[in-house]
Amino acid sequence: MRPPLSLRHLSFSAVVAGLVSVLVGYTGSIAIVVQALNAASVPASEIGGWLTMLGLAMGVSSLGLSLYYRIPILTAWSTPGMAVLATSAVGVPLSEVVGVFIFASGLMLLCGATGIFARIMQRIPQSLAAAMLAGILLRFCLEAFLAFELDLLISGVMCLVFLVARRLAPRYAIVLTLVVGVALAAGKMQGMDFSQHAVISWPSWVTPTFEWASLLGVGIPFFIVSMGSQNAPGIATLQAFGYTPRISPLITITALMSLVLSPLGGFTVCIAAISAAFCLGPEAHADQSRRYMAAACAGVFYLLAGLFGASIGVLFSALPEAFIKSIAGLALLGTFTSSMTLAMEDEERRDAAAMTFLITASGLSLWGISSAFWGMVGGGLTYYIMRRRHA
Repeated sequence: MRPPLSLRHLSFSAVVAGLVSVLVGYTGSIAIVVQALNAASVPASEIGGWLTMLGLAMGVSSLGLSLYYRIPILTAWSTPGMAVLATSAVGVPLSEVVGVFIFASGLMLLCGATGIFARIMQRIPQSLAAAMLAGILLRFCLEAFLAFELDLLISGVMCLVFLVARRLAPRYAIVLTLVVGVALAAGKMQGMDFSQHAVISWPSWVTPTFEWASLLGVGIPFFIVSMGSQNAPGIATLQAFGYTPRISPLITITALMSLVLSPLGGFTVCIAAISAAFCLGPEAHADQSRRYMAAACAGVFYLLAGLFGASIGVLFSALPEAFIKSIAGLALLGTFTSSMTLAMEDEERRDAAAMTFLITASGLSLWGISSAFWGMVGGGLTYYIMRRRHA
């Protein structure tokens, strides 16, 4: 039964968690999004409008789903899908690219409506989902310390503040780290003029066309990696934290949004994994039933970012890389620890969880599908073989 919706569930930590999730979501993939749009023949004058529509789509879906289900459901564009687009859509006319988006969204909608995807995800043990999440987060946690090579002052001070705050005021550790990091990063950004970029840009309608060559050559890979490398880890991340939403409606709603908004640039709405982790852990709120407000806050920040899609890329690209990597890694440290603990506490599934973690953390990519998917496959196969051996 869903808990009642109440503004009393809103907390400062939830606002910060939502802000950090959007910050990391944008900075982690905005470059590849722009690259993919360029490859997809989106005119330079229209890219700002497409970023606007993507931001608004993420904002509406994250805010609406989180408040309705009272679960921290964060959406994101398909970063793996962007990678496919950047390499496969070169030379494809824009109208055909939009046709590809509609085709791929239709396949996702079919998966959601039939319940096929839900049945697959419900068979994944929670320990394996936690191991997969830990494997995804490992790289981000490691980069928090590799960032010392980029800027020793920013990364060192942020790490020190985080440790001291965790000792004296653990609930506000990330808040204090973020404030100090922003103050240090501001010094690196002095002299930059953002006023000329602070405009609202709206996309133009693109009438889709459908060609078998582009549907099969771009649409099928885009669909596969978006489901296997974005939606699957996103659902598994929710499950790793003990949330059990109805999977089919989530896939159906996000796919339907993509289907409708594709001609206007809102071509990919999926369940977030990495950025969602900020809203799922105790840092967002000590009470698990109130963490949905963190994802709702992220939705509001997505809406604000979407309204200024023409300038958001410039703003986020101006932030020092050391700051982004440090705040992301430190904010995810607690989530990484709890995920590893959950993954390894079940002795019967420990080998399978270790296999899932190692494959996911390795960065393995086969046929354009990311290591998160193969980690689940390898872990599931290991569990099946080991269980059969002990039977």
